[in-house]
Amino acid sequence: MDENVNNMNNDNLQNENQMENNTNEKKIENENMKFEKKEKTEVDILNEKIEEQKQDIEEKEDRIKRLMAEFENFKKRSDKERTGMYNSVMGDVVMKLLPVIDNLEKAVESTTQDEQYKSGIELVLKQFKEVLSSNGVKEIEAVGQPFDPSLHEAVSLVEDSSLGAKIVKEEYRKGYMIGDRVLRHSLVVVAN
Repeated sequence: MDENVNNMNNDNLQNENQMENNTNEKKIENENMKFEKKEKTEVDILNEKIEEQKQDIEEKEDRIKRLMAEFENFKKRSDKERTGMYNSVMGDVVMKLLPVIDNLEKAVESTTQDEQYKSGIELVLKQFKEVLSSNGVKEIEAVGQPFDPSLHEAVSLVEDSSLGAKIVKEEYRKGYMIGDRVLRHSLVVVAN
């Protein structure tokens, strides 16, 4: 009987040991699961941070692109304003010189016995025109061109069968422009 009791005690002890082992294994499994869950949550947190940073970078890249485009527009606008200002100031100066050029052209057309005097006037007129041309001022072509009210000012109309309708026959005074701006309209006679 003692042996039976001992066997039973041993069996009980083994059962208890096995139960304790099972319990320990479950505890270890639970701890592992907690650790895995903890790891997943840390990974998730890191992924969320990465996504936030990606979004932040995209927003900053977009802002940089917008600022660059705005700066390019500013440069273009500034260049346009500078060119407009230059043409405006240059146009004002040229407008004051146009009567002088008109008088030089009349002097060249007049007859004189002194050829050196005439060639001197021609050289001065040529030099004036070269200076104007180098600064963007150009003469408006008129004779033989179709009448354009934005470039020409008609002083009279004549009948001329050799020319087409609304063709400039004669120019009384030359017109000038700088860039797209008309400084002075050409005074013209229009045919038909």
